[in-house]
Amino acid sequence: MKKIGLFIIVSLVSIVVNAQSIVFPLGGNAFSNLKDSKTITKSGIQNWIKQEEFFNLYIRTTTKGLLSIDFSNFPVKDEAVLSFKINGVVKTIELKKGGTMPKVLTWGNLDTGYLKIELHGIKKFGNQFPAIEHLNLSGSALNGHPAFVKNNEGNMFYWGRRGPSVHLTYPLPNNFNATYFYNEITVPVGEDVIGSYYMANGFAEGYFGIQVNSETERRILFSVWSPFNTDDPKSIPEDQKIKMLKKGKDVYTGEFGNEGSGGQSFLKYNWKAGNTYKFLLKGETGVDSTTTYTAWFFPPELGEWQLIASFKRPKTSTYLKRFHSFLENFIPETGNIRRKVEFNNQWVADAKGNWVELTQARFSMDNTARSKFRMDYAGGKSGEGYYLENCGFFNEYTNAGSVFSRIPSNKQPLINLKSLE
Repeated sequence: MKKIGLFIIVSLVSIVVNAQSIVFPLGGNAFSNLKDSKTITKSGIQNWIKQEEFFNLYIRTTTKGLLSIDFSNFPVKDEAVLSFKINGVVKTIELKKGGTMPKVLTWGNLDTGYLKIELHGIKKFGNQFPAIEHLNLSGSALNGHPAFVKNNEGNMFYWGRRGPSVHLTYPLPNNFNATYFYNEITVPVGEDVIGSYYMANGFAEGYFGIQVNSETERRILFSVWSPFNTDDPKSIPEDQKIKMLKKGKDVYTGEFGNEGSGGQSFLKYNWKAGNTYKFLLKGETGVDSTTTYTAWFFPPELGEWQLIASFKRPKTSTYLKRFHSFLENFIPETGNIRRKVEFNNQWVADAKGNWVELTQARFSMDNTARSKFRMDYAGGKSGEGYYLENCGFFNEYTNAGSVFSRIPSNKQPLINLKSLE
């Protein structure tokens, strides 16, 4: 019996050694169950005190097989008993200082797609549970092309935990000088996740949409980039600053930075999931080599168009172009929650009010997805329009460059454009 047991142990160790192995950093792949937790840092899990706090770790596999967590070289500073759960199977390990026996936890018969590794602290012998910068993973399940946030180059732990951003681009008919862009947006009930920006009317120089900023605050956000390329709005020369010309009632206006810089406006408005909201953008060139962008928002609860703001952009003389929508998460702590938005009835009009319907959309995503660090993203047709979906570590995904067409609605926007002015 002892020889058979020894053979099994040696064989199992051989499987682990010969299989694919990776360093799995927790700084970009872990999520806490506690709101406002500060335990996940660039150095992984740090200052883990509360036993009620646990972590979900995510990795996407492309092959079936075994997955092991190897603790044989784990630096034990704080002794503890931890548990790991995959597909409902829980395995525990006691971490002690000076341990010399190999410590390998292994799960078999794992399918492809995203795996959630649930990490709990069962018992701590000191003031805190161990700090964990990374896990050493191995096993045949990691053969192929596993997807996870591999490193923090370019602050990728931050972007990776935010999750992939996804976009729809609406091609414009040739030789059409667009002055207005109209779109409709619906966030399905239950998909209004904190940290979401559902952007309806994107254009070459800015964006316009709705956000969930907290449990108690939602915004209608309209921003225009400065032609001066910087992430610091204070460094923009005076002659390249965005000028606010007018704004609607209770609308805040100011500057933004970090992802380019420029003029920003927002209205705090408690929009409702399940309702459809209308967006209208105007771009008008001036005689002084400027273009003025004006945004209006139509909430069905009020039944009339609301002015958000009008901004003048210097060193710019252009019609509206590069029409797009996107879905992004701007709070890393909610990057493990799935969310969805629907867009419908896209139209453009020229300066004379001649409307043309846009019936095609092209799907794309950001660098987080293109790098295959995160692959929980999708987009396509939904009813009479389109949808975008991201975050939450779901398995299906949409190929970049996919083109979708919708049946023309022939529902031209019924807007008195002159009255809006």
